[in-house]
Amino acid sequence: MRKQLANALLFQLGWFTCVLGGDSPWLLLGAMILVAHFKWIGSWADEGRMIVGITLIGITLDSFLHWLGVFQFKQVSLLIPLWLMLLWPLLGTTLRHCLAWTAHPWWVAAALGALFGPLSYYAGAQLAGVTFGYGQWPTLIGMGVLWGMLLPLLHVVARQAAEEPKPAAQD
Repeated sequence: MRKQLANALLFQLGWFTCVLGGDSPWLLLGAMILVAHFKWIGSWADEGRMIVGITLIGITLDSFLHWLGVFQFKQVSLLIPLWLMLLWPLLGTTLRHCLAWTAHPWWVAAALGALFGPLSYYAGAQLAGVTFGYGQWPTLIGMGVLWGMLLPLLHVVARQAAEEPKPAAQD
């Protein structure tokens, strides 16, 4: 229980650090939060592959949404800002810890993703000065649909990454 609480608190600290710090040296604190997670809560050996996978999925998804004009950032770039990239491994640290209870049944993850995914993007946009290219409500509704599917998918990725690869059968 203590590790789950610590995981939730570290994630929230990381979230605020990334969103409020932007692409500044404050992002080093976000990176240190990842290191703290691997030192005291999880381990790179157990979770590294999963967190890399979650990060790649998230950066690809948010970059695609950015390219579509859903998110508009202050700086012009093909990629999403570094602070938004760093949020994805931070989220990855929660899937086997403080958010593990949302994995089963799958509809819990779907419902919570549909509600809290858009709320997180809304809060982040307000604090970081991000605008929604298609307007607030259409974007939030679309993000709700997306996150209603995405959070259960992220749990599948977390579960599959936890399974040890089986060696090929020897003849």
